[in-house]
Amino acid sequence: MEDYPEYSVQLGKLVKEARKKNKLSQQELAKEIETVNRTVLNIENGRGNPKLEVLYPLVRALGIDPRELFYPEMLNSKDSTNSFLLAALIESCSEKEAEALWPVVKSVLSALRSKQNEE
Repeated sequence: MEDYPEYSVQLGKLVKEARKKNKLSQQELAKEIETVNRTVLNIENGRGNPKLEVLYPLVRALGIDPRELFYPEMLNSKDSTNSFLLAALIESCSEKEAEALWPVVKSVLSALRSKQNEE
C-alpha cells in the first residue's frame, strides 16, 4: 500500500468532515465544484493531490477554514475560527440579504459591547 503525504491525509479528513457537516454526498459535492465523483473520493481517502482548479472551489464550497489545512497550529482559539466562519457567512450573502441583516447585526453588536463595558 502506498503512503501518502500527511497534508493529503489531513485534506481528506477536512473535506469528508465538512462535506458531512454540509449534508452533501460525494456526488453532490463533485457536481457543485464541477469535477468527477472519483476526485472527491480520492481526496477524502487521502490519495488526492488536487490542482488549484479543484482545491479552491472545494475549500470555498465546503466553508473550510484554509488555516485548518495550511496552518493548523494557528487555530489555538475557537474565537479565530468563529471569526473566520462569520466572515465567510457574511461574504456569501446577497446584497439584499446583507441589507436586511445590517440592522440586526449592528443592534446585537451594540448590545454585546454595552454588556462588555458594564463588566
